[in-house]
Amino acid sequence: MSTPTPMGPGSGPIVYPEYRPEGAYAPQGAFPPLDHSADLPPRPTKSGLGAGKVIALLSAAGLIAVTAGTIGGGVGYLVARETLPTTATTAITAEGVAALPSTVPGSIAEIAARVQPAVVQLNVSGSNGDGTGSGFVISQDGYIITNNHVAGVAAGGGSIEVAFSDGSTETGTLVGANPGYDLAVVKVQRTGMPTVDLGSSGALAVGDSVIAVGSPLGLAGTVTTGIVSALNRPVTAGGDGETAFINAIQTDAAINPGNSGGPLLDGNGSVIGVNSAIATTGQGAGGQPGSIGLGFAIPIDTVKRIVDEIVNTGSSSTPIIGVQLDMTFAGPGAQVGTITSGSAADQAGLLEGDLITAVDGAPIADATQLIVTIRSQAPGDTVTLTVERGGSTTDVPVTLQASTS
Repeated sequence: MSTPTPMGPGSGPIVYPEYRPEGAYAPQGAFPPLDHSADLPPRPTKSGLGAGKVIALLSAAGLIAVTAGTIGGGVGYLVARETLPTTATTAITAEGVAALPSTVPGSIAEIAARVQPAVVQLNVSGSNGDGTGSGFVISQDGYIITNNHVAGVAAGGGSIEVAFSDGSTETGTLVGANPGYDLAVVKVQRTGMPTVDLGSSGALAVGDSVIAVGSPLGLAGTVTTGIVSALNRPVTAGGDGETAFINAIQTDAAINPGNSGGPLLDGNGSVIGVNSAIATTGQGAGGQPGSIGLGFAIPIDTVKRIVDEIVNTGSSSTPIIGVQLDMTFAGPGAQVGTITSGSAADQAGLLEGDLITAVDGAPIADATQLIVTIRSQAPGDTVTLTVERGGSTTDVPVTLQASTS
């Protein structure tokens, strides 16, 4: 499988919560300028004290691919894929969780017992390798949300086995994916399935309690807890020619390879994010990167739009303004390079050399932050860009266009 273990900026490497071997995210700035359909390429990687790595949390068979990159303030990212022997995979059933004492309504034990039947383990194989990740059921007729770096490797002839908390399995089909958001939808042929409740990430506050559920290192049914430690953390990761940009929820809940695609829950047991990456200072015992308390999840408010489009059409759209950024510009702000003729930026009157310093009044530190901020919107939304040009500042409204993936 490909190697995605993206997680937010900070002082360490970032890893996708899947447990599998495959590609690696390339360093930020190592990609050639994106065309207008991809929009806004990231600026070059910075080096400095505290630089770390981002790792895709996939667990895969016997391979670890790692590449350095940067996020926001110079945090690096690693992608790791590894696999454990099948004998090491432990299934923890919902019945086992429910049998634990102290399942007081609203307690972590009660939430875990309630959610476990809707959380699945995905064993995926494809031309790029094999691996294990997580996912969760959102409809009684078998639609499952996971990460693109978990399920996307099955595109073009691969296979997906979906394992449930009761020990049963089904063959899954990849409905569609959006690599730019690192999201995918898988479908199984079952009805009457238990589902999770989808919450809202818009009202989250730093310090809110969260619960992560998934299959780290192949250990199905694992539950960890923590808090929201930061919001709107710009995270980038990529692999196999694809780059994901995440305006992430940062958490200190333990997330490890294999957690990718699993749910991040609020204190009521509602899903508020999709676990996707972790930061790490290096590789743990046996070459397996592990949690250092910096995990990153895709906000559920963004996930809902992407998933609805995939379920209804098989593809989804990415909001763009139609520019390439000057990747050599260090910030603050993002400097406009080439503008695509007829694009939203062109229609709004943006010019090459303009410096975008804010979006809807929120300061922009660099190109990566501009990309994730734009991608947190939807095509058709209008945003106000604060632009510096020739020593003067002006606000420019731009209506976002759609690029389909």
